[in-house]
Amino acid sequence: MAIETVFQHWVFTKFILPFLLIFAIVFAILEKTKVFGDDKKQTNAIVSIVIGLIFVGFAYPKDVVQNMILFLTVALIVSFVVILLWGFVSGGDLEKDFLPNNGIKAAVAIFVLIAVAIAVIWATGFQEGALDFLFGQSWSNEFWTNALFIGAVVIAIVLVMKKN
Repeated sequence: MAIETVFQHWVFTKFILPFLLIFAIVFAILEKTKVFGDDKKQTNAIVSIVIGLIFVGFAYPKDVVQNMILFLTVALIVSFVVILLWGFVSGGDLEKDFLPNNGIKAAVAIFVLIAVAIAVIWATGFQEGALDFLFGQSWSNEFWTNALFIGAVVIAIVLVMKKN
């Protein structure tokens, strides 16, 4: 039988941790931007506490943030493993070998943007309605067939017209 620790208790995971996360982020942003002035730590703290308490009072925003944090932790671990394996395989320095290449930077940036967009769609639960709207309608079969055909024609024209 597994024993529940204080860190697994629902009060801690559903209220204390989300409150602390939002409080810390809002406080750091208010301190950095100096919205209320230079020496207004108390005002920044009060505003951060109020925003944190409002945040934990609603289930949907908490669920979205918890899902995004799960995505962040998995993405960090995957990135760590990739960097670790790169170091083992190449024996070189990631900063000197990999990062100076602008094409690779652009590809990684595009991949990260797509991954974050997919994570936001997943975290908000938008995919169920969107997938049904895009693929479950009476018109979707013809639309996607025509869209793929037009896309193939456009790609073919671009490749033919491209200068060597």
